[in-house]
Amino acid sequence: MAMTPRRLRRVLRWWPPFVFSGIRVLEIADDWSSARIELRRRWYTANYVGTHFGGSLFAMTDPFWMIMTLERIGPGYLVWDQAAEIRFIKPGRGTVAAEFRLDDATVERLRADAAGGEKVLHWFTVDVTDAAGDV
Repeated sequence: MAMTPRRLRRVLRWWPPFVFSGIRVLEIADDWSSARIELRRRWYTANYVGTHFGGSLFAMTDPFWMIMTLERIGPGYLVWDQAAEIRFIKPGRGTVAAEFRLDDATVERLRADAAGGEKVLHWFTVDVTDAAGDV
């Protein structure tokens, strides 16, 4: 049974690291080109000072670039996360969201760069924003 965006969204709805962190996958495009993830602050997901726990902010962004790239690039390619980092710009309060967009040009560039079988490293970025759109 092939994984579809809809099926993945349902699986992630009950995936313990997301459930217990307050993370919700709102949308994954049918062609794997975009995803929207939300994190709501709850009493059990807040840190010592009452803002979003940094680990939850990190977790809400962790798997999506790899999954989207793997699904879009097609068979014959290996896709792995190799490194990640997070910069905390300001405290996360309320509901925050991340929107991932993987355009056709990036997918084609990755295919071309890996055509000879060499390792390709590509750095993706995503902003986590609050309801006002602030990073």
